[in-house]
Amino acid sequence: MLDEEEILSLVEKIRSELDLAKNLSDEELRQFIEDKVFVFSKERFLPAQQKIVLVDRIFYSFRGYDILQPLLNDKTITEIMINGVDEIFIEKNGVISKLPMKFSSQEKLEDIIQSIVAKVNRVVNESMPIVDARLKDGSRVNIVLPPIALRGPTMTIRKFPENPLKVEDLIRMDALNEEISMFLEKIVVSKYNIFISGGTGSGKTTFLNILSNFIPADERIVTIEDSAELQINNIPNLVQLETRNANTEGKGEITIRDLIKTSLRMRPNRIIVGEVRGAEALDMLQAMNTGHEGSLSTGHANSTLDMLSRLETMVLSGADLPVAVVRKQISSAIDIMIHLGRLRDHSRRVLEISEVIGMKEGEIQLNKLYEFVEVSQSNDGMIIGEFKTTGNKLQKLTKLLMAGYDGI
Repeated sequence: MLDEEEILSLVEKIRSELDLAKNLSDEELRQFIEDKVFVFSKERFLPAQQKIVLVDRIFYSFRGYDILQPLLNDKTITEIMINGVDEIFIEKNGVISKLPMKFSSQEKLEDIIQSIVAKVNRVVNESMPIVDARLKDGSRVNIVLPPIALRGPTMTIRKFPENPLKVEDLIRMDALNEEISMFLEKIVVSKYNIFISGGTGSGKTTFLNILSNFIPADERIVTIEDSAELQINNIPNLVQLETRNANTEGKGEITIRDLIKTSLRMRPNRIIVGEVRGAEALDMLQAMNTGHEGSLSTGHANSTLDMLSRLETMVLSGADLPVAVVRKQISSAIDIMIHLGRLRDHSRRVLEISEVIGMKEGEIQLNKLYEFVEVSQSNDGMIIGEFKTTGNKLQKLTKLLMAGYDGI
């Protein structure tokens, strides 16, 4: 196979011979490139498969996202990490590896970045060097430019499956079991307020998307996200809201808090907040406490207890309230806490499901219902475990009974 320098040299040679003034269709451009690669392959023998890869690589340098396009097209790649012009890493089957390729120049990488953010009406430049965006297929994009990124433009792309996962897929992947899936369906239909926690890459957004499939189709849902990622296909009456960054003059910013406040005037049955990171946690809790039952959200944390502590901190960052009042708000608003984890074998599991049952001596009380227990490890490093009920029963049964269920 050609090395990276030879490929870049061939791209530049074809670019110099191409009549850029002529408006070629994709088919005409691909044919032109195939002809040039055919001539080149006679000078230096290339197997048929390498010719195909080379034609695609050159074609995408003119159309699409250059060397990123084949990576975006590869459905087995879940994450693309660009640490400057000459460092590209991918995650595939849970394993991170470095690719032997690089961008032709920093200008080329910057052009791709500007193309991505422009398509979602975002701005990123030296004065506003950090931005979250998305691709057409919903993939999440985070971009950091110099001078913040010391080694050049940095971009991280979290890809999502073309067909959203369903709860049956999670059961098949042993992320949860049939009993837990039936429990989750009942509490979603019964309008329990649910909060999902987990670390980076634990599958919070995917899990939130799967839970949304249990929402009855006759309800009105408002989703609120920094960058729209949720793929909710079963709700006809759906409103999707997305934050907006400030313009170059520092004006026009629309925050999660702004969107939560305006969503309350849109007559939603439920509000889904993609992720809470700051003072908007207070607005989310108040929405849950003021008639918008069945709302869902996610947050970063290492455990359920850590998530409760983080929620306290988030609320206090935006409001000068006594801690006891904040904890009361949390315990009144959230019914169920679900904690996800990514284990050392790269598998994602539901690690714990707990019910929030109120306050006692100033502390939020949890009633743990399910947990994942590690049993052993296989020879190939895969974790073997089982999902166990703790023996504790769900204590808040009113919503279940009102939804027509006898119990769990």
